[in-house]
Amino acid sequence: MGKAVLLEKIEECRHEMIALSDSHELTSEAVIASSIKLDNLINEYQNYAQ
Repeated sequence: MGKAVLLEKIEECRHEMIALSDSHELTSEAVIASSIKLDNLINEYQNYAQ
């Protein structure tokens, strides 16, 4: 997966997490799962950049 694609996926996931947090508690499974997904994408991007 290229760097540009990762950035796009990070941005999409960030928007998804924000939308979920508007309709769910921050500690809900949906928000936490989205946050973990975002963390993993960011970690992948950071590892790609090294």
